[in-house]
Amino acid sequence: MALQDQLASRVLKLPGAVQPFSIDRGLRIPMRDGVTLAADHYVPAGEPAGTLLVRGPYGRRFPFNLLYARPYAARGYHVVFVSCRGTATSDGDFDPMRTERADGRDVVAWLLAQPWFTGTFATIGPSYLGYVQWALLEDPPDEMAAAVITVGPHDFARHSWGTGSLNLDLVGWSDMVSRLPRSDKSSLTARVSELFAGPARTRALRSVFTDLPLVEAAERHYAGRARWFRDRATRTDLADPYWEPMRHPLALERARIPILLHSGWQDLFLQQTIEQYERLHARGVDVALTVGPWTHTEVIGRGASILIPETLDWLGAKLRGEPLRRAHRVRVQVTGARDWRESDAWPPPTRELALHLRPGGGLGEAAAGEAAFTFDPAEPTPAIGGPLLEDGGYVDDSALAARPDVLAFTGEPLAAAFEVHGSPVVELAHRTDNPHADLFVRISEVDPAGRSRNVTEGYRRLDPDRDQNAPVRLPLLPIAHRFAAGSRVRVLIAGGCYPQFARNLGTAENPGLGTKLQPTRHTLALGPSRIVLPRSS
Repeated sequence: MALQDQLASRVLKLPGAVQPFSIDRGLRIPMRDGVTLAADHYVPAGEPAGTLLVRGPYGRRFPFNLLYARPYAARGYHVVFVSCRGTATSDGDFDPMRTERADGRDVVAWLLAQPWFTGTFATIGPSYLGYVQWALLEDPPDEMAAAVITVGPHDFARHSWGTGSLNLDLVGWSDMVSRLPRSDKSSLTARVSELFAGPARTRALRSVFTDLPLVEAAERHYAGRARWFRDRATRTDLADPYWEPMRHPLALERARIPILLHSGWQDLFLQQTIEQYERLHARGVDVALTVGPWTHTEVIGRGASILIPETLDWLGAKLRGEPLRRAHRVRVQVTGARDWRESDAWPPPTRELALHLRPGGGLGEAAAGEAAFTFDPAEPTPAIGGPLLEDGGYVDDSALAARPDVLAFTGEPLAAAFEVHGSPVVELAHRTDNPHADLFVRISEVDPAGRSRNVTEGYRRLDPDRDQNAPVRLPLLPIAHRFAAGSRVRVLIAGGCYPQFARNLGTAENPGLGTKLQPTRHTLALGPSRIVLPRSS
């Protein structure tokens, strides 16, 4: 294992010498209701550098121990790695995100009582391991001194239903997490095959994405696993008390410790990470942000050699008083340019660049006309690339532009390169023949060879009482992107993006329980319809 730690340090370009440590496995941490959670304690051999708390549902072995326990223990930190209720060898039933607020407080109470505790602690981890940090920050313990939150949402309910349509990454994630082994003796192959099933999982879930109703198709597939899915797929109202334990917006008002945020431009939770930074920064909290060109899973893989050294730097500065090597609060990679930019603000100063949708599929000056397409939920417009849990990211999306249920508007070749920093906005003069409709909008870049590559996108389920014949203003996901000279800006508009989001059935039925399908005709008035790009000054 010592050789493994040396190799990992070399591959991940980690600073500092690797130090010896031991592991106390199989600890049991009592919760207030009598359930006990399983944990491993990584014990440094020498003078401790501090204490780190890691909690998650994916087990405590490879790859999470290699990335979020061993590198820190090898640099002198006590690391307590806890399996969430009902996962791995922890007792209880796993009801994702709904018990983490109380369980986190109980884990901290146990931690503070340990004789080896160093007086303060920090938290680290990605995704669900980041979400539990926000749950803890809703009522921050006095002893919590810093956090590094990687692709971690503070409001999981809003991620699920914030567009008005169910984010169907819940289907694959529920399948994956409900299959993870519950034994410490499970094989490495078994753990890795579930965490990184990728296309194989997509194929296995095909019937869930084609059969109706959605909930019954999913429950047939899960066969008694993932008992939480029905509630999450049918409770469409975020004001429903069911969602309250999964929402932690108060954490953004109460957090006062130094927080380092990590994300990717193609991550599932990018919008929430940017919001976290902006709100904490506005309050004067010591917060920093790094965003790279990664998807959700690439943050853990491709991004590790950048983000783990950043984490060690942050912890050393905030827990031990060492000089912070990071010079600026914001560090982002500009896609298209592939270089990193540093600043003390996000977004940087910009000015609006408006491009109107034109008859014949062009972009430029405003011109009168109309364009229309039909979305058929029986043949839903597919998701091609983008911020997906699996099989997403940057892709050639030329096939999407060629579909009859997609409108494509492409500008002239650019005389000079320009950069966009921030959230583009699409403004559409839009009407439908059916009040039950969705809108998907994507901006892509078409290179001189004609290959189209996605840049950013947005999605919304329209309100049937307000939006059928009303203008639509849709902010897209934030970007830092350089459009190259000679390339062309493209806008794609459709009525779905499936199975990223649940298809609109075209009826008033509950989307998780409905079985009837009704197509929708969308019509755009092209004169006032436009995209507004925040062009870098």
